[in-house]
Amino acid sequence: MGEIDEKISEALEKARESRLNTVIAALVAATATLMALNNVKDGNIVQNMQQAQANSVDQWADYQAKGVKQNFAIAAREQLEIMREATPNPTPELRAMFDKRIAEYTAQDKKYQAEKEDLKRKAEGSQKQYDEFNRHDDQFDAAEALMSVAIAMFGVTALTRKRWLLIVGIVFAGIGEILGLAGFFNWSLHSDWLASVLS
Repeated sequence: MGEIDEKISEALEKARESRLNTVIAALVAATATLMALNNVKDGNIVQNMQQAQANSVDQWADYQAKGVKQNFAIAAREQLEIMREATPNPTPELRAMFDKRIAEYTAQDKKYQAEKEDLKRKAEGSQKQYDEFNRHDDQFDAAEALMSVAIAMFGVTALTRKRWLLIVGIVFAGIGEILGLAGFFNWSLHSDWLASVLS
């Protein structure tokens, strides 16, 4: 009877190993698939981040250019005002010319100021958009890191047959997918600590 008991024990052990390997294979496949989906979405978010950053840089450059033009208009107006006041007994035509040019530069000053305010608002909006995309990028980065650890844990489980490692891997995969879903559905779930470690 001892030999039969041994054969039955061996068969049961192989069946358990086979079931464990099947579970591990299914978990690895599911985790890798979810990682791939997260990675595609993260790639799109990174492109959006780059576009938002480029928009912000362009808008701030335009803001600075408008500032230079505004400063030129102010300097020209002030120069004309000085010249008007320094001209002794100007003719009415000369005074009208000074007033006309001063009014033009004053209008340019106001126009550039309004354009600068609009550009500032747009640039700050682009920066806010970048920050929002970055938050989602951090979620996907953390999800990928946690799911990579999970896949490694599944591999170690397959080698060592330690079921507690399987549980640890499932926990890492689960937390990773929660962060991935947060990125997909714009949930405000964010781990500042993990993001700072990964950045």
